[in-house]
Amino acid sequence: MPMKKLTLSCLVLVAACGGRPPAPAGLPALACGLAQREISVAADARARPYGLREHLAKNFGDGRVSWLMRDADYQKYVVATSATRWGRCNEAGCFTFAAPAALIHEAVARASHDGAHAAGELGAALGLPARNFEGPLVMMTLDLDEGGVCARLPVDADPGVWPCKTADDRDCFKFGGYTSGGVPELMLVDAPVARTAITPVP
Repeated sequence: MPMKKLTLSCLVLVAACGGRPPAPAGLPALACGLAQREISVAADARARPYGLREHLAKNFGDGRVSWLMRDADYQKYVVATSATRWGRCNEAGCFTFAAPAALIHEAVARASHDGAHAAGELGAALGLPARNFEGPLVMMTLDLDEGGVCARLPVDADPGVWPCKTADDRDCFKFGGYTSGGVPELMLVDAPVARTAITPVP
């Protein structure tokens, strides 16, 4: 979304000539501009031999991603601003972290009791602080094939990254495509709001 404030934290590769290379069999067809493609290629080289292709095949087989945000933030940063893109925005684009949709949906279902979700249970399931999930939430779900979105491995310089200070730190960014709690993640760039399914999580 066009904002630098969202508390959420692209790999559709496009050639410099503007064309889109065919997607590997069984993987979503992603769409990144040249700058994001270069970041993705560098991230894959750093992660070698486990790069984006392997990450997608292992964890995002159905091509669907989801993420959660507080309803108050959604109302303030998306609804009130008529945002067209998700995430923290700067001159390079709008950036948000996403996980496999099935994993997020299952975590929400298991943490929901008597018409409300338990923030502690949801945080434990996703390997993130419970405070991230306090109060009413909304869940976003996007099909990478149909969303016109760029997706790649997250890197240290991405907006919203909280770097680890020591090897023992938790709830901080560790390079490799997984949260500190072991949940698979992607960085989405310029994910369109209009093509995203939005579900309230009381």
